[in-house]
Amino acid sequence: MTITRRTAAAGMLGLAAVPLANAASAPAKTWNVPAEGVGNRIKHVSWSDQGSHLDGVQIMLNRNHIYLGHQFTDGFSVLDATDARNIKPVKYVLTGANTSTHHLQVANDIMLVAEGANVMAMQAYDDGRSYFENTLADSITKKVPFRAGLSVWDIKTDPKNPREIAFLQIPGFGINRLWWTGGRYAYVSAHFDGFTDHVLGIVDVSNITKPVLVSKAWLPGMNRAAKEPNTTPRGKRYALHHMIVAGNRGYGAWRDGGFTIHDISDAAHPKLLSHINWTPPFAGGTHTPLPLPGRKLVLVAEESNAENCEKGMFYTWIVDVRNDANPLPIGALPSPKDRNYCAMGNFGPHNLHENRPGSFQSEETIFATYHNAGVRVFDIKNAFEPKEIAYWVPPGPKTLVDTHSGVSLAPQSCDVYVRPDGLMYVSDWNAGLHVLQYEG
Repeated sequence: MTITRRTAAAGMLGLAAVPLANAASAPAKTWNVPAEGVGNRIKHVSWSDQGSHLDGVQIMLNRNHIYLGHQFTDGFSVLDATDARNIKPVKYVLTGANTSTHHLQVANDIMLVAEGANVMAMQAYDDGRSYFENTLADSITKKVPFRAGLSVWDIKTDPKNPREIAFLQIPGFGINRLWWTGGRYAYVSAHFDGFTDHVLGIVDVSNITKPVLVSKAWLPGMNRAAKEPNTTPRGKRYALHHMIVAGNRGYGAWRDGGFTIHDISDAAHPKLLSHINWTPPFAGGTHTPLPLPGRKLVLVAEESNAENCEKGMFYTWIVDVRNDANPLPIGALPSPKDRNYCAMGNFGPHNLHENRPGSFQSEETIFATYHNAGVRVFDIKNAFEPKEIAYWVPPGPKTLVDTHSGVSLAPQSCDVYVRPDGLMYVSDWNAGLHVLQYEG
């Protein structure tokens, strides 16, 4: 297998160790990782700077093209992935000024893009933690024009040049993330005017050029316009990161608000079946709820969001959902221990490979990103004794794309998409796209 090495050109990855910045609560460390990373049962194939837009987040694959949302520079990119050893950037699309489009979904040669305010540029603070510790509606004090809603793109006619064919405007600060695999309904986490933060919106896309919002659902206290008393504790954030659907059940991750199960058999009237929250005592930040319907389990990955483990450890929980009314955490994936990652910046889970149609699918082998600990693979055949079976740790970035204060100069592995053959695409919102081969 060819190993692509990158030299220390501007914005690219090099072999030199990179000192960490702003790790105030930990002794100085260096990120001694070569350009091809350090792996166990995972090999490095290639790297892409994504056309100099290094801040990639969600990854989708369609007709040998990668569609990639961006975290800080807005817009999305199209990459030609025909040759895994030579990923070619072919298009960058800015949907609107000051508009974040870091999440998107692809199915049936159609792409849905979540559009909303670039909160990072409009919030009242510049440190990394405050985004996760304050209600969205009270955070934006530098409001400028942006697009808020769901855009629909044709990616069949010319995969290299997506063409917008519809836009559903959502009054408010827009959409954070969505779930759609080609069915009638898309499930969006959106901020609507009058609400404290992102809540569930169900959108009918049966007529793809005329999407229609059919319902909303939220946790008690989030509907400010209805004068619901807000019960969010100080320093916490209750907001739907996103919902993933399996059959007629929707599984929601509400950041510090916990985990929910919904009956979505009637899309116009989603019904809350249960709500569980393990923060406190645990750190919170629920992010990705991955249902394993054949086993009646859901993995719930929390998003670590503090430098040097200042909030304690974040986990990926294994939840038994055999009884919709009584979801029960029965364990957690083991935290990486091969390095002292807490001393090197933001350490902990971020996202899970989501078993999308056409991708690698398994209810026993789980792929996860762990911020500065890279990408990890777990065997959960025995849900009570999950074990790590492979990992890959990336090199450090040369510079930070993330402009927040107090952020370490360290990798931030963000999203992972796995093909059926085990080829992995891994984004880093400071350092471009890595292509890896799982050898398990």
